[in-house]
Amino acid sequence: MKLREYLHNKNIIFFSVQTFNLEKEIIGKLKEYGAFVDYYDERPSNNIFAKGIIRLKRSVYQHRIDKYYKNILHQVAHKKYDILFVNRGEVVPGFFLEEFKKLQPKCEMVFYTWDSFTNHTHPTTILKYFDKKFTFDSDDAVKYNINFRPLFYLDSYKSIKEEKNKWEYDLLFLGTAHSDRYEISTKIIQWSENQGFKCFSYYFMHSRLVYFYKKKYDQTFKKFDFKKLSFKSLTKNEILELYRKTNVILDINHPGQKGLTMRTFEALGAGKKLITTNKEIEKYSFYSPNNVYIINRDNIILDKGFFETVYEDVNQELYYKASIEGWLYCVFVEKDLNYWIKEIA
Repeated sequence: MKLREYLHNKNIIFFSVQTFNLEKEIIGKLKEYGAFVDYYDERPSNNIFAKGIIRLKRSVYQHRIDKYYKNILHQVAHKKYDILFVNRGEVVPGFFLEEFKKLQPKCEMVFYTWDSFTNHTHPTTILKYFDKKFTFDSDDAVKYNINFRPLFYLDSYKSIKEEKNKWEYDLLFLGTAHSDRYEISTKIIQWSENQGFKCFSYYFMHSRLVYFYKKKYDQTFKKFDFKKLSFKSLTKNEILELYRKTNVILDINHPGQKGLTMRTFEALGAGKKLITTNKEIEKYSFYSPNNVYIINRDNIILDKGFFETVYEDVNQELYYKASIEGWLYCVFVEKDLNYWIKEIA
């Protein structure tokens, strides 16, 4: 069955935290294929305080969370849904899913997360309510006996691959400021510039308050150059334009996370070479040492020759599966097990 046939006229209730407008991209794609979507932010509030308190001491905020989800139950009591789709599951409480199932016994419950359970353990307490369960982390897939499905690239990256632009930058780093990213990227950029390569970097921080809090309590932030931080995220078009102008994308994953980042798939979609700290990428079916250069974050060794070879296209089936359409097809229609990593059963 094609994705359009499956989604046509389906009523979907969708929960996701706001993540650089990716939730809007997913909603747009679901609607493009004929679905009707009611979207709710997972969090009762999306301000810095709410995000922080949920992560640091959820119990203090639980009353607000419960009230928020009870109100949603009231709002949807007389609606009929075909699919409940939760992306990440950082906040959604078990009582809500249990009550929702009673109200909508024929509704299919689908879960996906692009975060490791080591970073957010709450989703492990609600997995039992879902009919389909996916994670982007291969270790979590095995440990919790759920399906494995990596991330995706957006349609807009296809045009970059097709354009074959001449680049202005040899190396590009875009990312939220966290962990050892600044230290690693600085070393790589300095090496690159010494080789005569031109680089562009953009470090995003949610607010100045978060920065000063992190600088006080997180050792890795003591090395951050405040002048290089940006407190406004780049727009989608700004990111696309930077990709158009760039030869190699630098990806620095969080030390505690094995799942491949969105940057990895953006590079794949745009047909760009990738330097990454994530050794897990070697296991993936699209890995090629010509296109992907892996570095040890504790002992960085680079090769000038990697910048000088031409990107080799991946096969069309894999390219499709790595797209947002391929991702939705896997999550909703037909699981692509044993495709991405051989070790996944």
